[in-house]
Amino acid sequence: MKKFLYLVIVLCTFFLSCASDEDCCLPNPGEANLIIKFKFDATQARLDNLGQPAVIPAGNAAQSPNFAKMSANYIEFASSANTLLGAGEIIYSGAETTQGGATAIDFQSAQFAGNDEVFLSIPLSEVASGNYNWVRVSLAYQEGSINFLQNGNDITGTLASFVGYNNYITNFDVNGSTFNINENKLQGFWTFEALGFTTQGQAPAGATTVPNPLFNSSPVPQGSCVVTGQFENAFIITGNEIADVEVTLSFSVNNSFEWTEVNADGKYEPAIGEQPVDMGLRGLIPSVSN
Repeated sequence: MKKFLYLVIVLCTFFLSCASDEDCCLPNPGEANLIIKFKFDATQARLDNLGQPAVIPAGNAAQSPNFAKMSANYIEFASSANTLLGAGEIIYSGAETTQGGATAIDFQSAQFAGNDEVFLSIPLSEVASGNYNWVRVSLAYQEGSINFLQNGNDITGTLASFVGYNNYITNFDVNGSTFNINENKLQGFWTFEALGFTTQGQAPAGATTVPNPLFNSSPVPQGSCVVTGQFENAFIITGNEIADVEVTLSFSVNNSFEWTEVNADGKYEPAIGEQPVDMGLRGLIPSVSN
């Protein structure tokens, strides 16, 4: 009986103390995070470097790859159309190296995400409060399947394309085939694998499309692959968030793999000399959910 009365006294004391302290009985929700996810959309508008609708040039053909994963090297939020590159809120900057000579993206240290997968998660406390209307993403690497024609047969292969400004690559694996590079490769370097056959090449300088609707007010360096997109409504960070905030970066893959046609049939035929010329993504639409 004495033990029971003692327990009752302890419990009453606890609840009375909670009445004088609002927080002591509330669960600790933990720190709120900013979560960045990737999305690849083949139905999204196909844009040019100025962010305007783009058609496929005469003499070329294109298709929408089925991307398995992608990597970015830089993500920045910008308040206005006049916020210059680097003057916004930089939330992510990937590893770089001079091991191959000039400064380059360190591909071996890159992180990746697939469709509807998380690329980055950081505490919201690390992001400055403000109203952000634009996001800039410097893309580095894309890997996915494409269709091609070989000896009259329709076959699926895997394209890996390096769209970053400069990329230091030691080696990497595509479907069990290893590519040994061990040097810097500029934007537009690509490799291709199908049925154990591999090949690689380099797209022409400046040929990779990088949509930037702020071309006139906030230009980006040529070859940088900094894609720019606008939030439908301002993305507001107050600094008082108690729940995670998720930002989805939806990239247009609408006919983003483009090649020169030798046989004008709309099918990629590498065996007859058809060459990739553009692997740049075709637009970016960011969205926010809580």
